[in-house]
Amino acid sequence: MRQSALFVIGRLLGCSQLKLYPLIQTITIASMLVMTSMLHAAETKPTEIKPTPLVAELIALTSEDSASKPSVLSDDATVTLFNRDIVTFRAPLFGISPEKRAKRAENLIKEHLRESGEHKISALPNALGTIVSIGGEMVFAVTHDDVDKLQQTSLQDTVKASVLALDALIIDSRESRDVKSLTQALIKTSIATLVFVTLLWLLTRAKRVFAGWVLMYLQTKKLNLGGVEYLLRNSMVIITKYLVLLFYLLLMSFFTYKWLSFVLGQFPQSRAWGEQLNTYLLGVVAQIGSAILHVIPDLFIAIIIFMIARFVVQGLKKFFDSVALGRTKVDWMEPDVASTTRRIISVVVWVFAFTMAYPYLPGSETAAFKGISVLLGLMLSLGASSLVSQAGSGLILTYTRIYRRGEYVSVGEHEGTVTEMGLFTTRIRTGMGVELALPNSFVLSNVTKNYSRTVRGIGFVVDVTVTIGYDTPWRQVHAMLIEAATRTHGVLAEPAPRVFQVALSDFYPEYRLVCQAVFTEPRPRAEVMNAIHANIQDVFNEYGVQIMSPHYFADPAESKTVAKDKWYSAPAKPPK
Repeated sequence: MRQSALFVIGRLLGCSQLKLYPLIQTITIASMLVMTSMLHAAETKPTEIKPTPLVAELIALTSEDSASKPSVLSDDATVTLFNRDIVTFRAPLFGISPEKRAKRAENLIKEHLRESGEHKISALPNALGTIVSIGGEMVFAVTHDDVDKLQQTSLQDTVKASVLALDALIIDSRESRDVKSLTQALIKTSIATLVFVTLLWLLTRAKRVFAGWVLMYLQTKKLNLGGVEYLLRNSMVIITKYLVLLFYLLLMSFFTYKWLSFVLGQFPQSRAWGEQLNTYLLGVVAQIGSAILHVIPDLFIAIIIFMIARFVVQGLKKFFDSVALGRTKVDWMEPDVASTTRRIISVVVWVFAFTMAYPYLPGSETAAFKGISVLLGLMLSLGASSLVSQAGSGLILTYTRIYRRGEYVSVGEHEGTVTEMGLFTTRIRTGMGVELALPNSFVLSNVTKNYSRTVRGIGFVVDVTVTIGYDTPWRQVHAMLIEAATRTHGVLAEPAPRVFQVALSDFYPEYRLVCQAVFTEPRPRAEVMNAIHANIQDVFNEYGVQIMSPHYFADPAESKTVAKDKWYSAPAKPPK
């Protein structure tokens, strides 16, 4: 019985290699007549189909065989006519591979298309799936195994897409044999080509005119940014050329795309390609539009967060600027650190705002956005040691107020006027006009001498050390050094210059002249030091005092002492 059933199956599928007995042929013909009558009845009124005993037996035998034997894995096969995909078979049917099923369906469809007629399409549900017929004759069957599981489509959707594609194929086949339709297609193609060429010519002319107008405007318009007018104009010209060229290429590509899809859509043999081009373009536009509409609410929330952050930062700027200018006084902040505090708090506010708005930014959930975040985090981690060290040193220098802008300091072997206090570096200008950028970690690890911190008002301290022998009255040396200081332009009379004996060495005492000079700019300190050194030499020469630091080689003939009547040698004056 099983062997007879397999013969019947082969006959139903048109297989001529099986040997058939007369009785089986009779049963097969009767079954086909029953199925044909059921198909005609389904076209007028859909009814519930009950398989005949023989068909039920065949289904049972097939199910039994498929349950007892492993299924045969076959490649997908697509029925394609006129470059249009009709249906895809993904599983064998009654032992027939998808490739043979597709070839048989193509042959049957071609036979129907060769004949004239209405070619009415019908789809009849069956226990195996759905049978698709043309003019009441079956051309192929779609089973549950032919449904694409990856796309999560149903059998009904698959059959519906196949019927629509088959209907479009019938229309294309009918038009391919119609001379009038082909003539109209040629006329439309010629008109579209003429319009396309005209648009390209107009677009090229518009590009040249627009580019010339923009370049002329940039040449006549005065552009100045930081004194680099020429470089700015050249950069704007180059950028404008590339922008115009990019816009021109985009428009030309769009017109070419539309012309090609329109031309392909006019002929039945290539209409499927034209439809695919239009569908792809519309799909891309729809996808972009849908993505934009989807991110608008989240983007609106992110914009609100950033606007609030900007409002807070502007309010903080006004407050800290007022503190820096001295209009607002607070106990917990000095005016000279108000600007640095404002920048730090502003950074904190923006970081907090970005953290809050991050989930609402477009593309934040994509793998590319996350990859960039990981890359930035890795870069910061690798370079954070030096960066954080410099920034921490800058904050310590700022808030401990070791020096301020405008003060004259000495850091290690470098000295000069502080011109800028940054988060990472401190810039000082030496007395010779050289600007030095010192890393804050270097400043913090060295001894800093501040010559401006002890002065009253603006200015800096000038000190000069000289060594004179013990045979010169110290009162005379004091008076000569003070006179040399008063002769120097830029040295303040109040507070008055003072002289200190800082050491009594083996061969000479050490005298240090300390005075205060007016602060105007970094370079005058070198000029003040040059002038005071010159005046010291002049004063000592005027009073006949030799600037000399003696050293011991032998005992002198006479003691190196100052007689009492010479204690107040000029310009020294005895006390009243």
